[in-house]
Amino acid sequence: MNVEWSESVVARAQRHAALGDPARLAIVDRLLLGDASPSELGQELGLPSNLLAHHIKLLEQVGLIERSRSEGDKRRTYLRLRVETLADTMPAPLRTAPRVVFVCTHNSARSHLAAALWKQHSTVPTASAGTEPAQRVHPRAVATARRHGLSLAPTRTSHIDETLRPDDLVVAVCDNAHEQLGPRVPDRLHWSVPDPTRTGTDDAFADALSDLADRIDRLAPAVHPPGGSDD
Repeated sequence: MNVEWSESVVARAQRHAALGDPARLAIVDRLLLGDASPSELGQELGLPSNLLAHHIKLLEQVGLIERSRSEGDKRRTYLRLRVETLADTMPAPLRTAPRVVFVCTHNSARSHLAAALWKQHSTVPTASAGTEPAQRVHPRAVATARRHGLSLAPTRTSHIDETLRPDDLVVAVCDNAHEQLGPRVPDRLHWSVPDPTRTGTDDAFADALSDLADRIDRLAPAVHPPGGSDD
């Protein structure tokens, strides 16, 4: 008996097959809450480069992950999980943190928008900071936040040196900040969110906000305060 499966069923079967390997499942688990370069994945998971490249290629072929070029170091690429291709039942790794700090280079747009979104989704305290803070928050970031019912007040920028505490969960929301932090903050998440200030358009800021909102939707339920609940 010949059975013709729909393209969507075939695609789902291919993704399930790809996830049947422990190494590839570990890669997806790692990318669920943050982006990573292939070299970072290899170091964290203990996979040799040739084997890692094989697993990444298979995950790309079935549409589970995609690459983007770093806005900081152009020689580097980051892998990003395409969450929309995953089943809704996929478990989220849990993290414990007394505070979540969003970091970008200038602390003028993405990190402030992320912190404002976080306040809507979690009672875990939040803050934002920059590795090279600008003099002010970008006016389009303020306007974008206002259009979506968010407040960026107080709208001043801060340096990571005056903001970070030892137990903070740090989320770098730009490539430059992630690369600049390096081993200084070894246990952090990285979100490769394009810089909206490069084009400065309303659409660019709206796209950044949408990207951040999608990621925070996934991260917020997975972060809980030490010894308690964030309910």
